Amino acid sequence: MAHRRDFKSFIKGLFRDTDVPLFAAVAAISLFGAVNMYGIVGPGSLLTKHLTFIAVGLGLMIFMSFVNYRYLKNYSFPVLVLYFLSLFLLLLTFYSRSVRGVNAWIVLGQFTFEPAELAKLMLIILMAKYFSQRHVHINQFKYIVIAGIYFVLPVGIMLVQPDLGSAIILSLIWLGMLLAAGINKRHLFLLLILAVVVSYGAWAGVLKPYQKERLVSFVNPGADPLGTGYNLIQSQVAIGSGHWFGNGLGKGSQATLGFLPEPHNDFVFAAAAEQFGLVGLGLILAAIAFIISRTLLIGRSAMSNFGKLFSIGLTIFIFAHAIIGASVNIGLMPVTGLPFPFLSYGGSYMISLMGGLGILQSIRRYG
Repeated sequence: MAHRRDFKSFIKGLFRDTDVPLFAAVAAISLFGAVNMYGIVGPGSLLTKHLTFIAVGLGLMIFMSFVNYRYLKNYSFPVLVLYFLSLFLLLLTFYSRSVRGVNAWIVLGQFTFEPAELAKLMLIILMAKYFSQRHVHINQFKYIVIAGIYFVLPVGIMLVQPDLGSAIILSLIWLGMLLAAGINKRHLFLLLILAVVVSYGAWAGVLKPYQKERLVSFVNPGADPLGTGYNLIQSQVAIGSGHWFGNGLGKGSQATLGFLPEPHNDFVFAAAAEQFGLVGLGLILAAIAFIISRTLLIGRSAMSNFGKLFSIGLTIFIFAHAIIGASVNIGLMPVTGLPFPFLSYGGSYMISLMGGLGILQSIRRYG
């Protein structure tokens, strides 16, 4: 009985002052992702690794909730060290093995790490700190320029890798946090004009031919059904075959028979639709919407500008991955190679996402 009381006291202490509904929702959708992964790949090393990523991620979320976020809010040194570490890791990808012509991973034997996911979280932390200290000076363009330098360094490396999807996410995070910080309309207009010029320059001189083909093929995938349009066509077939309630766990022929490319990662949303139908997709999107609502609620309740801005950055991080991932799978956007929140296989994104949610829980705990 004493051991049982001690265990209950431990659990109560573990979740005291945390947002329990948020944690429960994250745990539930992560476990659903594991079930979905089992239906795609079956038992084996891939499923074991995915379960390990989930366990480590949830553990990191709990651990980070007890680390006072004020260390990030009040001290520049640790934030800058983590930021420049993420840049260093991004640069190391050029000395690692290329995967399908892309230098976006650090590969050491069986260990694979994607530094872009860490860079996204680091930019959120850095921008939350930077703008929380200078929000009264946001109308001075020099502060936007300095923030832009922090943004351009990682996004420039990502474009050279090339990792267009991560560069887009980073851009959305930076622009969204600028808007949240209160950038004036004139400066915003100048940035949008600059973005158009840079986008044209990237199309002309940075994007690889296969990336241009992806951007064009999603408009008319039927023009090359066995080439550039193949991925999208198979994804749409998988989603359509699931109907309302799906074909059942492990009974998605598109994924299990190898017709759907990357069903455990890029097209995991389509694989989930094939197994669980539109009802299953609705529950997934509802869970993500609930997680985003709790994230924004914690941000609104935060006592510091850092907490408010961090919650907005994290919301963009989750929402952008979800909306782009879903849009790619149904054919509303070109293939970007981005993981879908809580469902896709991969430790890099899972750890960064759970670490960010842990910091959010710390904001909830310490105010």
